[in-house]
Amino acid sequence: MPPDPLSAIRLSCEVALAATALGLGPALGTGWLLARGRFRGKAALTAVVLAPLVLPPVVTGLLLLRLFGQTSPVGSLLGSAGLAIPFSLAGAVLAALVVGFPLYVLTIRSAFEAVDPRYEEVSLTLGVSPVRTWWRIPLPLAYPGIGAAVVLAFARALGEFGATAVIAGNMEGRTRTIALAVYSALDAPDGEAAIHTLLLASLGLSLVGLVLFEALSGWQRRRLDLDGG
Repeated sequence: MPPDPLSAIRLSCEVALAATALGLGPALGTGWLLARGRFRGKAALTAVVLAPLVLPPVVTGLLLLRLFGQTSPVGSLLGSAGLAIPFSLAGAVLAALVVGFPLYVLTIRSAFEAVDPRYEEVSLTLGVSPVRTWWRIPLPLAYPGIGAAVVLAFARALGEFGATAVIAGNMEGRTRTIALAVYSALDAPDGEAAIHTLLLASLGLSLVGLVLFEALSGWQRRRLDLDGG
């Protein structure tokens, strides 16, 4: 029996939305730290954050399974609290979040780096606290770039496959996202129709995301006069 394309599309959107929402706060903090921070170990932190970008997704999934599996201390603790990660929707969200996090951070970091730090220095010299300065100057100026990061993270989460297959499995209606549904349909005798639907949905969602990303990135450049206009 071929996979249900509508179920896979719905599930993919739910997973991508959850991963994007959960990652926004950590990505904001990490992006700001890498953009403005000057501290020992910055290179090591950057390497850790970017590791999922260069690791094979299957390896990332295996590491997550080792960390959150039922036999691990963390997995056992979460399981006893009714929050089992492996082979669940939570596992799919975690895989999408971890694999997409480097792009999330890099885009937000670039958005903050594009903001002239002299604005913040003037605010601080006028006696405004660092927290209020951050909320009133660099954060609003970086909004378009942060929006672009959200769109890119969402699009990347939609396409996640390898890590999801390892830690969340491939269960119809529970963890079978678009990528996993396409893979399953390839082995189904009558899966061609499902594949066409899934490909069109994936292509459409990806193109919309990329168009939005480019539009928001362009807005960020124009807003900060980086194009010389």
